[in-house]
Amino acid sequence: MIVVDSSVWIDYFNGKVTPQTDYLDQILLEQPILVGDMILEDVLQGFRSDADFEAARWSLSKFTQVNMMSPELAVLSAQNYRALRKAGLSVRKTIDCFIATFCIENGHALLHSDSDFDPFELHLGLQVIHP
Repeated sequence: MIVVDSSVWIDYFNGKVTPQTDYLDQILLEQPILVGDMILEDVLQGFRSDADFEAARWSLSKFTQVNMMSPELAVLSAQNYRALRKAGLSVRKTIDCFIATFCIENGHALLHSDSDFDPFELHLGLQVIHP
């Protein structure tokens, strides 16, 4: 399955054209897409109008939605964060560490436009879609 990060969904809902949003537009009806609870919250919190919030919530409900965090995954995420920090690499957002670890552990590819995921791809085996 493909996990689409909030960085891509936000651009997509805002009508921003990027290689990632173009790719998302192409696969919406063709590929299974997974929306994690943490990504869902991150996307939905940014809508200012109730109508836009509900439209996005309805659109995202059409995809497989899952809980991304568990105590076991929290420990693995912390270990990944520590491994990157020991290598001199910083991850700015804890949520990105959770998402990357979830994808690595479950064998999901990630579509993103956030450089915080780059160390996970380069050093920890995160599968990233490069449109």
